[in-house]
Amino acid sequence: MSNPEKEEEIATVPETVEEEPQTPPVVESTPVESELEEKPAESVSAAGKEEVEGETGEEEIEVVEEKTYTIPIGKLGYTTDRGHRAPRAVRDVKKYVSRHMKSDEVSISNEINATIWARGINKPPRKIVVRAVKDKEGKVVVYPAKT
Repeated sequence: MSNPEKEEEIATVPETVEEEPQTPPVVESTPVESELEEKPAESVSAAGKEEVEGETGEEEIEVVEEKTYTIPIGKLGYTTDRGHRAPRAVRDVKKYVSRHMKSDEVSISNEINATIWARGINKPPRKIVVRAVKDKEGKVVVYPAKT
């Protein structure tokens, strides 16, 4: 009970062949002359990390004074309400270092900021160990203490 017209239509439909995607040929690259040159000498920045000169925006600082402090953020910052503790802790770290290093210009490194904000705005750490570096112009930069 099949219809002969349907069989003819089915027979006339061309079969589609799936083509495999063509992959580009692999070309072996030769080292460029600039890659063969020697790397510049390594220098140690104020953060204490070894870096290649010219790769980062951080400048080397002539250190006049360097001290390590354990700052009790719990005593200073936990007296405020929950929604303002981390910003208050950042201000308190700057104030503490400013008072102890006798400088008005204090900046905090990204690592210290990340440490304070790691558990969110409500729960900054109770204590933080920092390394304060003062340059010849009187500017102080606060870094995490070396362990």
